[in-house]
Amino acid sequence: MKYILILITTYIFMLHILTFANATDTKHVDIWSDGTRMSGDIHYPVDFNINHPRPAILMTQGWGGIRADLNKYFVPKFVRAGFIVLTFDYRGWEDSDSRLVLVGEQPPLNEKSEININAKAIREVVDPIDQTRDIISALNYLAGEPGIDISRIGIWGTSYSGGHVIYVAAQDKRIAAIYSQVGFQGIGLNNRSSLSSKRAIQKARGEIAPIPVGIDKIPNLKGSPDFAKMLSYMPIDWANKISVPTLIVDVDSEELFDRKKNGKAVYDIIKQNAKAKYKVFPGTHYDIYYKHFEASNKLALDWFIEHLNPHR
Repeated sequence: MKYILILITTYIFMLHILTFANATDTKHVDIWSDGTRMSGDIHYPVDFNINHPRPAILMTQGWGGIRADLNKYFVPKFVRAGFIVLTFDYRGWEDSDSRLVLVGEQPPLNEKSEININAKAIREVVDPIDQTRDIISALNYLAGEPGIDISRIGIWGTSYSGGHVIYVAAQDKRIAAIYSQVGFQGIGLNNRSSLSSKRAIQKARGEIAPIPVGIDKIPNLKGSPDFAKMLSYMPIDWANKISVPTLIVDVDSEELFDRKKNGKAVYDIIKQNAKAKYKVFPGTHYDIYYKHFEASNKLALDWFIEHLNPHR
């Protein structure tokens, strides 16, 4: 009996993989963000026709998340529903190129304004300003892809990028619909504002590295936070500029920040100017990826189907 159950489980798993393989066509892309190459993947439905423009979704990862997880767990359902999906890794993460910082003094320029330098490669730094710049660069790439209806682009963000998508969509009118889950919107990241101020002063005075790899850590989170850059990063301050349908999803026992001052507060602002919905699941931050994975994924998919209409 046990052997039969193993065979059945294996068959179901392989069927899922084959179904995804037969429902998508994926290509690797290089996206340039402020002169640094980012790795990305564009996923197309198998019936994609360049002469029949489709809506697209830009999926963005949280704190130190990588596109491989999005590709594996989130992308398939959206592509099967008829969406083109772009995923990417931020600069300095996975196979995206590194930020480079000059080591020592800058040498004189030659007649072509060129110099030879020693540089340090910066990897796995969490910088909200750079990350939002990377998202905008990815959006620019997506908008130039043939066969995409640029009037129907949605943006999906989770955790730290749940705030990024609010910040970006408030400024970029190409975004037609937003999904943000368990998103930090700038209010109260474990009361680290004093440390952020200290780091900003130290960076300006040259007392610490300009991009502080390894100086600070947050337990159980990958990557080095650039607290100086986080000091003035407040997505909530941009919420009043959102004018497109927005779905905010939270958990009732959010342990990383006060969800009422973040997700709920952003929803209360956005609903004054746009169609907005606020959904709260029971549990803590990471439950959204496990206990509520299917339910939250369905909410996001239904939201984008309603507002981007992939079957039009």
